[in-house]
Amino acid sequence: MPDIVLSSAVRDNLLSLKQTADLQSVTQTRLATGLKVNTALDNPNSFFTAQSLNDRASDLTNLLDNMGQSVQTIRAADKGITSITKLVESAKAIANQALQTSSEYERKQYTAQYNDLLEQIEDMARDSSYKGKNLLAGAGNELEVIFNEDSTSNLTVDPVDFTDTTLDDGLNLDDLNTGGTGTSSFNLYGGTTTLTLTGLQASSNLTDLGDWAAGDVVTVTDSSGTTSFTVGTDITTVQDYVDALDGLSGVHASFDEATDGITIISGLDNSLAISKDNAGGGTATDGSATGGTTTTLTVTALSSTATLISSGGFQAGDTITITDGNGFEPASIEIDDETTVDDLVSFINNVKGLDATFSGGSISLIGEVSFDISSSNADFNRMTLASGTGTVALSAAASEFKTDTDIDRTLQAINAALDELRSAASNMGTALSTVEIRTEFTENLINTLEIGAGELTIADMNEEGANMLALQTRQQLSSTALSLANQADQSVLSLFG
Repeated sequence: MPDIVLSSAVRDNLLSLKQTADLQSVTQTRLATGLKVNTALDNPNSFFTAQSLNDRASDLTNLLDNMGQSVQTIRAADKGITSITKLVESAKAIANQALQTSSEYERKQYTAQYNDLLEQIEDMARDSSYKGKNLLAGAGNELEVIFNEDSTSNLTVDPVDFTDTTLDDGLNLDDLNTGGTGTSSFNLYGGTTTLTLTGLQASSNLTDLGDWAAGDVVTVTDSSGTTSFTVGTDITTVQDYVDALDGLSGVHASFDEATDGITIISGLDNSLAISKDNAGGGTATDGSATGGTTTTLTVTALSSTATLISSGGFQAGDTITITDGNGFEPASIEIDDETTVDDLVSFINNVKGLDATFSGGSISLIGEVSFDISSSNADFNRMTLASGTGTVALSAAASEFKTDTDIDRTLQAINAALDELRSAASNMGTALSTVEIRTEFTENLINTLEIGAGELTIADMNEEGANMLALQTRQQLSSTALSLANQADQSVLSLFG
């Protein structure tokens, strides 16, 4: 088949149409992708430079995610420190409250509250983690934040350890010893007898009695020993005799002129024997005007309903006082003729931190702190004639808030712990600020890199739109020119028609 021969004009118009179609294809691609450089063939220099910028922006974007998580880790620690600080301030308030009272029992309660707060501090420190990283849990929780793609720029945030408040390099707050309990008891016995001094009054001389003479010796004996009074020397009148008997430990004596008798009430826990010899020339008696050789005063354990004044250690008007180990007086009671053993037990039980039970003539005590029970009556709780003191003492191991010195020492430790917390908060705040600033810087740098890459590759849509319109117009004109060229050739053929 012979080749088709086109005229020069047709060939020129066809070439123009092809070139326009090629340009339209390029412009359409730019409009579709928004890029003027899509491949290295478009512009090798711009393509590879933009790719390098975008790669770095991508690397920094990955680091940006890590920075964001690091910010949250530091914030979790910072929130933990803030809350722990509030708890330590609460512990300080408790110590100051303890200073406002001298009650040893109340101070002991404050030690328990203080220890509970320390436990909460440790729990809060353990709960301040974020995605398994806890900057308040000590070694092994170091946080490394990387700021650039080759890891040459970074920040290491060192942790603190507040999960154990006793650590010297932490809060250095030790649990307080809350002390212990103590026990004690005292007995309640009672018995009475009467020594009859017929025909005498309080002011009468004892030697007015026929069997009594100066130099005779009255002896009072119990399990602890004997006490003696010489007639005419130690005791002269009936009142002297009464006073001497009343001055014995655990014994109360009084004279009734209506009956001419000395009533003796004993609170001792053993029998009492009274007698008078004839050393001065009189006749031996049982301590009364006449009679046998010995008067025996037998005691028995008081019952719960017995009145206290039935024991020689109590008299109406006595004041029973309870004091703790700090000398604080939580309670006192004035007894009267009707006050019973049960009343005394109830009084003791009303004191916080002190429990009492009564059985078999004995009051048993359990105290959470040390207590003393004393009386304005010196005969209280004197169980033998040789008793030196009647105070009921209950000793218990003291808490570490017992004294003002103890509390002041704790307050010093708390103030040091607050300083440590402020220092840790400052360090966390600095680290947080640094990471946030670097995060903002990285975001801006990523934006800069992407803008730079875009300037090399992004197409101007307005320009490309204008180009497309121009190319479409050119295509139409080229098509028209091709049509005219074809018509010219057909005109030549018509000459042969």
